[in-house]
Amino acid sequence: MPRTVSSARRHTGRSRRLRIAAAFAVLAALGGYLTVQYVSGGKGSEQCTVRSADGSDGRGRTYVLTSEQAANAATISAVGTTRGMPERAVTIALATALQESGLRNIEHGDRDSLGLFQQRPSQGWGTEKQILDPVYSAGKFYQHLAEVPGYSRLPLTVAAQRVQRSGFPQAYAKHEPDAALLAAALTGRTPSALTCAPPRTTAGTGEASKVRAALVRAFGKDVLPATDGAAEQTPAAGATAAGSLSVPVRPDRRSAGGARQHGWALAHWAVAQSEALGIDEVAYAGLVWEPESGWRTERKESGTTEVRMSLVH
Repeated sequence: MPRTVSSARRHTGRSRRLRIAAAFAVLAALGGYLTVQYVSGGKGSEQCTVRSADGSDGRGRTYVLTSEQAANAATISAVGTTRGMPERAVTIALATALQESGLRNIEHGDRDSLGLFQQRPSQGWGTEKQILDPVYSAGKFYQHLAEVPGYSRLPLTVAAQRVQRSGFPQAYAKHEPDAALLAAALTGRTPSALTCAPPRTTAGTGEASKVRAALVRAFGKDVLPATDGAAEQTPAAGATAAGSLSVPVRPDRRSAGGARQHGWALAHWAVAQSEALGIDEVAYAGLVWEPESGWRTERKESGTTEVRMSLVH
């Protein structure tokens, strides 16, 4: 028996609604997937791992991130410690950047927000070019954080909100455990806690001059001694054999952990920057890091007076 016109219309309407619902489901799934990829940096791109101090037996906490995220986190930490800020300040800064940008130096955001901390040129944070410089933007964050009375004793959400004036202040809280884990490693308090495995195909040739410039920008001019014609030939000046760099580890009065902790901060910074700067080996305190094997005991034990970096060539 043929359908009536009304039943055919009902059938057509149901079919259309089912197709629309299916299309929305696909779009929602795709949107969720793209969001995950956007925050994580893409499928298969999580190349760095940081572990807690008790993670050597596999039972400690770990956090996985991309090389880009690790490099930005290391810059945020270095700028903070160079300014004499405590580890708690670094934790606050990292949690803020995790929430605002996923530790990615993005060129867009709400209204005119930009960069790691989504700072706004229209609100006096600096020019677009300045804000997109991780060293500058981290410095501005710490400058404002230091002006918050008793920030180190405040809940992280409160301290971060005093700086950011976010519409969602409680969102910072969920990032505190991961930020604390990162801060402990990147400030050097947890030795050999960060490892990265950047793909050799994307790591460019390393240049000692670029590594020196990046070190000075992140840690300040005192990270390397002043160089002159004679000093350039000595390891203490930061120059070793071709394709390598030696960074002296000296007592840092700004670091509560002393010279050894400062050394691990430098070593972890080098690992985090390995893809960006073409570093393929880091040695410090009897351990050596390589992309293929992570941290292992060095055959010829290195001391704690310098961090050695070998460059891709």
